Amino acid sequence: MAAASFDMIVIGAGPGGYVAAIRGAQLGLKVAIVEREHLGGICLNWGCIPTKAMLRSAEVFHLMHRAKEFGLSAEKIGFDLDAVVQRSRGVAKQLSGGIGHLMKKNKVTVFMGAATIPAKGKVSVKTEKGVEELTSKHIILATGARARELPGLEADGDLVWAYKHALVAKRMPKKLLVIGSGAIGIEFASFFNTLGADTTVVEVMDRVLPVEDAEIAAFAKKQFVKQGMKILEKTTVKKLDRSPDGKGGGKVVAHLEDAKGTTTQEFDTVISAVGIVGNVENLGLEALGVKIDRTHVVTDEFCRTGVEGLYAIGDIAGAPWLAHKASHEGVMVAELIAGGHPHPIKPGSIAGCTYCHPQIASVGMTEAKAKEAGHDIKVGRFPFIGNGKAIALGEAEGLVKTVFDAKTGELLGAHMVGAEVTEMIQGYVIGRTLETTEEDLMNTVFPHPTLSEMMHELVLDAYGRALHM
Repeated sequence: MAAASFDMIVIGAGPGGYVAAIRGAQLGLKVAIVEREHLGGICLNWGCIPTKAMLRSAEVFHLMHRAKEFGLSAEKIGFDLDAVVQRSRGVAKQLSGGIGHLMKKNKVTVFMGAATIPAKGKVSVKTEKGVEELTSKHIILATGARARELPGLEADGDLVWAYKHALVAKRMPKKLLVIGSGAIGIEFASFFNTLGADTTVVEVMDRVLPVEDAEIAAFAKKQFVKQGMKILEKTTVKKLDRSPDGKGGGKVVAHLEDAKGTTTQEFDTVISAVGIVGNVENLGLEALGVKIDRTHVVTDEFCRTGVEGLYAIGDIAGAPWLAHKASHEGVMVAELIAGGHPHPIKPGSIAGCTYCHPQIASVGMTEAKAKEAGHDIKVGRFPFIGNGKAIALGEAEGLVKTVFDAKTGELLGAHMVGAEVTEMIQGYVIGRTLETTEEDLMNTVFPHPTLSEMMHELVLDAYGRALHM
């Protein structure tokens, strides 16, 4: 049987791959997409979406306990972890099914199976029915990433969990250790801590949320500790001694090392969130001459691998490991293949969001990075306690911060911690994209009463003009 020919083949149907396929089809290309597990990839099925559904349950649970503050009453407040998990899985299933509809709508041919690239321009797909041979001059790698596992800290699904195990938790941890305080680790810590787990977070770096602005991270840490979390910084988990009880539980003794030496603590559950590794294996990339650096494919600014007709987008192509970055790269590459002239991605204008309580969001340079880069800077700050809407919502704990170039007025970065900041950060993302200056932001009229008014006030503050502080 002759191989099926396409204008573009996408390997991986996550937020990078399926969006690339849709855009390619919109531009008149004959497109195929290959997925070995679920349409929507990790993001829709095991990452971004189901975690937010679970965190929403925790948020509502937290608000119910605060009912009296709002003149309300709520008795016998409790939760059903199985029901929380099932709601989360239902949301994921609904959205994954929606991707299938979008593929049909855009006439994208879907192959469910494992893909390899035996030669340039060729893709073999091992499906349940056999092997499908496909050809195309343009192939996009969008195979994503998986949880990193460190020796001795490997997940077993019972006592030690990776993110997938935590998303379908079969029991509620009583004493929880979270290894790693990046977005994944701190979100799970926030979820289980809110539901009542005695939670300890261990971070090898000198502070939690190490990629965030130091001032924002310090504010967030203060809130976490206030909520009952224990935060251990500059600490390494050297070993885990596991004692399963044969019923899916048991105990884990963690050996924790810091500058003072090694101590041990006992937990009933450990979540390992120590980063991700790219899914580069078993694709045939080495034989094609693709350069791989620390499990990620090396690309140029247009996601080209250096092998003619082969592109890599999303997590497999390296940081930042964010679904929205992957989607935008997918659109860019599809337009490039179709003969367009798209703009390359600017990593400094891609926002990062963490959906713990309180939320954290940022875009661009931190204050420290701006100074390191040689900028003479102006920094603006505004606390949530100075905002009427925040007080009315009962969410007065928070801080927003901007960093400007003092000479040009360029918005170098914006950093936030507090309620709904993941929804507000996009205003500054647009500002970065449009090369907005402080004058543009000062002359923008923000609606009242909104949390977004703080985005105006802190710009004014950077230039000594704050009105409500």
